[in-house]
Amino acid sequence: MFRRREPVPFAFLAEADRFRSNVTPPPRERASVSHMAGRWLLGLTLVAGLVGSLVVGMPALSTGPSGAGTQQSQASEGR
Repeated sequence: MFRRREPVPFAFLAEADRFRSNVTPPPRERASVSHMAGRWLLGLTLVAGLVGSLVVGMPALSTGPSGAGTQQSQASEGR
């Protein structure tokens, strides 16, 4: 096939994997105490919400003998 000889725009992107910079990025700032406390509080709130939803929802998911055999519909009485 015919290959073009003129430069392709943004050809430097093809060489980006071979490019190494000698400029180091600045160090990351450390999170303050209030940011860390906020992250912990958010995490604890999410975990507490999940645990609370499980505690509230477990009775609805249980298939114990208490509800299955005691209820009868009016159709089963023959009316």
